[in-house]
Amino acid sequence: MTLSIADQNKLDAFWSYCVKNQYFNIGYPESADFDYTLLERFMRFSINNCGDWSEYCNYLLNSFEFEKEVMEYFADLFKIPFEDSWGYVTNGGTEGNMFGCYLGREIFPDGTLYYSKDTHYSVAKIVKLLRIKSQVVESLPNGEVDYDDLMKKIADDKEQHPIIFANIGTTVRGAIDNIATIQERLRQAGFKREDYYLHADAALSGMILPFVDNPQPFTFAEGIDSIGVSGHKMIGSPIPCGIVVAKRKNVDMISVEIDYISAHDKTITGSRNGHTPMMMWQAIKSHSLQDWQRRITHSLEMAQYAVDRLQKAGINAWRNKNSITVVFPCPSEAVWKKHCLATSGEVAHLITTAHHLDSQKIDELIDDVIADSKSKAA
Repeated sequence: MTLSIADQNKLDAFWSYCVKNQYFNIGYPESADFDYTLLERFMRFSINNCGDWSEYCNYLLNSFEFEKEVMEYFADLFKIPFEDSWGYVTNGGTEGNMFGCYLGREIFPDGTLYYSKDTHYSVAKIVKLLRIKSQVVESLPNGEVDYDDLMKKIADDKEQHPIIFANIGTTVRGAIDNIATIQERLRQAGFKREDYYLHADAALSGMILPFVDNPQPFTFAEGIDSIGVSGHKMIGSPIPCGIVVAKRKNVDMISVEIDYISAHDKTITGSRNGHTPMMMWQAIKSHSLQDWQRRITHSLEMAQYAVDRLQKAGINAWRNKNSITVVFPCPSEAVWKKHCLATSGEVAHLITTAHHLDSQKIDELIDDVIADSKSKAA
């Protein structure tokens, strides 16, 4: 089967469009400096990771062996013994968050899910899909959860088993909810550790905090029950994907047997992309600890450079600790559309992911933001 000349031309035009715009995303947290050409030959196969990678599956074209090594890596990164953990490569952060909320609901069927106003929009969808009770909690000015309001709502609800959704890097402001503070406040309110569930959404910062000198608490060793991180953000991938890790004892509660493939399934989606585990595998195998540290250090330095330039021009720019998200007043529509900025209310942000090797695109944006600010003042 062949395409018509017109259809071939359409593909060629889209190729040129992609080449031109591949580094557009200064407003969004995707790293574009990846190279998976070693894996291109596998695109001719229907690789399907259906079911549990740790068990036999009758569908032979799977990449379970690679997925297992990926999960070993992230169990170690997030400080949980591999034999006490279970997780899988998801199709993105939303699936990882749904998995964590699903586990929390299965452990506490009558529990209420608490999440802040700065939480990713997908959680509102997850609440509807899971039909889970929920409460939206106020946020502090920097985007962190309002700990006083969290405890007030738990008390007002007389909730015995809260399910806490903690942001380890909010979407707009890059804020990190302090899980140590949350747990201490719960302890002071009389909750024992087994009385609540704590999920961490670390979509972006999950691949930042392990490689900085003074990270905020976010791992299993510091009290979480599950965590999700994106694969297409700080790591980089041509296909959106993610990794979710949870405590094995909790995951065993949701396992179901599927006779069709002679396997058990603990995942949300069942049939899963078998290529993205290979991409994550290549990424972790081809980057040393020092490589990740260099990438993260450079990204943080670029973020601080942007803050300094904007502040020097009199623009109220800032970023949270260990964040590559730079927040500033929303410019005019012409500017945010030109630079594909993410906006929310009165603020916009830029994100300095690893492919911003120099300050060129950052400077272009900042120059336009400064000119726009002067124009508004005039």
